[in-house]
Amino acid sequence: MDVDTRRKKQQALMTELLERKIRLHAQHLYNQRGQAEGLALQDWVEAESKVLENSILAPLYRKTREDNRSSSDTPETGG
Repeated sequence: MDVDTRRKKQQALMTELLERKIRLHAQHLYNQRGQAEGLALQDWVEAESKVLENSILAPLYRKTREDNRSSSDTPETGG
């Protein structure tokens, strides 16, 4: 495995771990509110902010999410 491939795999793993922490914190917020429906986005944004505020991985996470959005905006080619 070359260095670039290894680096990309490590970055993907770190991003996945951060997303897991965000998901768990969002679930905690949901439970704290008595599992009231309709605030999933608010819970996610609040959890994301809290998890990333002191994380040295925040720039990597944001870049990965931005890259994922960009690639999903471009139509796939092929038959």
